[in-house]
Amino acid sequence: MQATGFEKLAQQSSLYPQESLLAVKKKKGTLTIGLPKEVSLKEHRIGLTPEAVRILSANDHEVCIEAGAGADANYSDHDYSEAGARIVSGPKEVYQADVVLKIEPLVEQEFEFLRTGSTLISALNLPSLQKDYFEKLNKARITAIGYELLEDEDGGMPVIRAMSEIAGSTVMLIAAEYLCNTNGGKGILLGGITGIPPTRVVILGAGTVAEYAARAALGLGAEVRIFDKHLYRLQRLKYAVGRNIYTSIIDSDALMNAVAEADVVIGALRPESGYMPYVVSEEMVSKMKPNSVIIDVSIDQGGCFETSKMTTLQHPVYKSLGVFHYCVPNIASRVAQTASASLSNIFLPLLLQAGKTGGVEEMIYAHSWFLSSVYAHKGTLTNSLIASKYNMRSKDLSLLLAARM
Repeated sequence: MQATGFEKLAQQSSLYPQESLLAVKKKKGTLTIGLPKEVSLKEHRIGLTPEAVRILSANDHEVCIEAGAGADANYSDHDYSEAGARIVSGPKEVYQADVVLKIEPLVEQEFEFLRTGSTLISALNLPSLQKDYFEKLNKARITAIGYELLEDEDGGMPVIRAMSEIAGSTVMLIAAEYLCNTNGGKGILLGGITGIPPTRVVILGAGTVAEYAARAALGLGAEVRIFDKHLYRLQRLKYAVGRNIYTSIIDSDALMNAVAEADVVIGALRPESGYMPYVVSEEMVSKMKPNSVIIDVSIDQGGCFETSKMTTLQHPVYKSLGVFHYCVPNIASRVAQTASASLSNIFLPLLLQAGKTGGVEEMIYAHSWFLSSVYAHKGTLTNSLIASKYNMRSKDLSLLLAARM
């Protein structure tokens, strides 16, 4: 039956019984946070655990998660629902949130869901992106935060540190896989046993990845040599490992000899001033022993080896000049639940602080240490290195901060 004019009028007033819930006005500082399901190949991580969602919900924030988003990290939709999240069937509703938190950069089909004025937190993974990626972000007029650029109040880089710890602990397991006969390797045991010379491991870089990789290799009995550009980093690493290990400056003939003799070479250098030059040339790789293993942890920043090219967890290795190359940018995704919990420990306090501050926009202006992670803001790039790389315009957010003070 068609409603009368009186009934229509009554439906708009308190006289008519309400069968649906009334919209509740959001409190100031309350965030809606969207967690989409990752569509990038073999990405298993998620930015928040169910326990983190429970804490956000208890602080009046709303979490909207796409069905199945946590499944690869062994978190079920039921786990998230019980924690207070709203489960939706597709990505469109997730991208209507104030803050969209995902792991990998956006892919083509995700741009259409972006809401003007929202905030995207994801990896930047610059070598895998083209100019049109940033043009589309600018067109959407959103705020984009690269979590690998994120700093804490002490100037540390928490996401880089956490993922580097995981990567460093994992690379020796990967090396062991490809030294085995079952994967066409040399058929040698990573480490050493009585009467057999130890496996030789060379690590490029003396940061967090190197520290954890060195500990794992030394624990297995391998012979470890570490190279870096800076003496103070080598000194710091020796202190952290607590062992008197072989260290050397990269710019020396010792590196060429060490690489030629190595069974495993791990690239774990970080770029300086946004530039990542390779330190191991094609000629040096050609002199390595057949079926040796290269693991380029720095591939997401351009790589340490001239022969490196990005691979995926589905097809992680290729052979070049007779040497295995493992160049997966998201190594931590191999242990997705551990990595997700580690990321959640970083993002949870950040989101809670953003809520207390009044939102991400206020967070930018209230905390100067947060500025470095913002690379796009309302239609313009704010990272000069990215802008220079792609010949695009940029603006300095710190000037806006100064003008507001």
